Amino acid sequence: MRTTFIAKPAEVTRKWYVVDADGHTLGRLSTEIAVILRGKHKPSYTPHVDTGDYVIIVNAEKIKVTGKKLDQKTYTRHSGYVGHLKEATLRTVLAKRPESVLMHSIKGMLPKNNLGRQMIKKLRVYKGPEHGHEAQKPEVMEIKER
Repeated sequence: MRTTFIAKPAEVTRKWYVVDADGHTLGRLSTEIAVILRGKHKPSYTPHVDTGDYVIIVNAEKIKVTGKKLDQKTYTRHSGYVGHLKEATLRTVLAKRPESVLMHSIKGMLPKNNLGRQMIKKLRVYKGPEHGHEAQKPEVMEIKER
């Protein structure tokens, strides 16, 4: 009789990866990072267990988008008060907080439950080339542009 392997949370080993976002397209980079955060790149992937790795993204301000997305894509937020719906284009959000663009994109590709909220905590995004995670000995991961 053959049994299916199910990863247990205590048995999961996690690595740290550094990804340079310079010159990568927003959506294509986000899908690759979401796969790593979920753990789908590992043979021990189990859908109901967080088997993913930690990811550090540097140079978030140098991400690129195609077409007219800089002016047509909008981000909305609401304070909860009547009439307080705020909208901002991708160009203005990239100028103010480029980290939030990548976080928002990747978070949308993760599960919308407790497991997804646990996975997004393993993502660190930095505007420039510097990060403070040298103690974790992260490996540089090359993401191929298609």
